[in-house]
Amino acid sequence: MTWEFEEKAWAQGYASVCGVDEAGRGPIAGPVCAAAVILPAGIVIDGLNDSKKLSEKKREMLFDAITEQALAWSVSLVDERVIDEINILQATYRAMRQAVEGLTRPADFAYVDGNRSEGLCIPHACVVSGDAKVPSVAAASIVAKVTRDRLMRQFAERYPQYGFEKHKGYETKAHDEALMMHGPCPIHRQTFLKKFYQKHPEAPR
Repeated sequence: MTWEFEEKAWAQGYASVCGVDEAGRGPIAGPVCAAAVILPAGIVIDGLNDSKKLSEKKREMLFDAITEQALAWSVSLVDERVIDEINILQATYRAMRQAVEGLTRPADFAYVDGNRSEGLCIPHACVVSGDAKVPSVAAASIVAKVTRDRLMRQFAERYPQYGFEKHKGYETKAHDEALMMHGPCPIHRQTFLKKFYQKHPEAPR
């Protein structure tokens, strides 16, 4: 992973470039989380990569390294109630916007993982697979993923029957079986359960 993208933004006159990514668009329970990170130019953080390609242990170690060495970082959570109200895409955009606005050191340009974004208050560009190409986006992907996973482990203590500490709210066979037995809990996304109830109309609601 090189600094090619950040260098391009710096050459255009942007002094403070952040990376933005999210975690938790796909699960049927819990919030979506976005992070924004500004890294010092040229910093080497060993193992920095797309969070999905790293073990949980490695992500935790990198989270500490990133948050200690970043010039600024911010996370934002948008919960299941808002997701049900405005849909997951708009909730993701909101989380990203709030993460950028929450930076203690303002960014004047952002690289966003993926192929589209909306509502950011600063100039930005989307990079497909940015979390594997742009160091600051990779850092944001790790911060978002670790933050959300930690929260889902806390929810597992509150709602132990669902196994959130294992699947983090994603739909798995075990998660479906828990829904069949117990019905949804307060952090389930009702709009995401429609397909489940189409398959299992007899499941408790």
